[in-house]
Amino acid sequence: MIPLEQIKSRIEAAVSGARVEIIPNASPSEQRSLLADNAHALAVARFLRDDPQLRLDYCSNVTGVDWLDAEISEKVKVKKVVERVEKEVEEGKRTKRPGYLEAVYHLYSMELKHGPVIIRLRTENRTDKTRLPSLTSVWRGAEFQEREIYDLYGIVLEGYPDPRRILMWDGFQDYPMRKDYVEPDDYEYEPTAHGAVLERARRHGPHE
Repeated sequence: MIPLEQIKSRIEAAVSGARVEIIPNASPSEQRSLLADNAHALAVARFLRDDPQLRLDYCSNVTGVDWLDAEISEKVKVKKVVERVEKEVEEGKRTKRPGYLEAVYHLYSMELKHGPVIIRLRTENRTDKTRLPSLTSVWRGAEFQEREIYDLYGIVLEGYPDPRRILMWDGFQDYPMRKDYVEPDDYEYEPTAHGAVLERARRHGPHE
């Protein structure tokens, strides 16, 4: 498999204007991924599928990720006068990072027998700018999974062929996989309520 750094370079050389960032992974697997800019995401996807050295023709999995607002701590070097001598010292710096949503695609080559290569698309925020380009036209296997992340995370996928809910009903207003999702207290629609669910349902009236 071509190293991720080379894949990044090949994308940027082949897709004019594309911006690609390697995202590290602190887990034991250290499985890094590529963050592509949304404006060129479709062209990047086509390159990954069609490039003769990559031929990433199979999308095995698409998932959503919800990143809440966070405070990031980092060490920065600053110049300070210490005992009348200017020195470079390390100081802690905290910055606020606004939350966002991601669609994450795991890609393999059935033809060349390699992978995965993981690519990410990122929304501007978690509120009113949650649009991303759909990649179903490149990998048809992504269709139902993209529909799930629309339904469960609220990511609106532009160009998606069938933008309907797939797990929740049409009148449902929220996104159950969001990290700040609050379960409704009214479980009167639950046909076999029991335990804690039954107790919640009783708060809203008699339950058979």
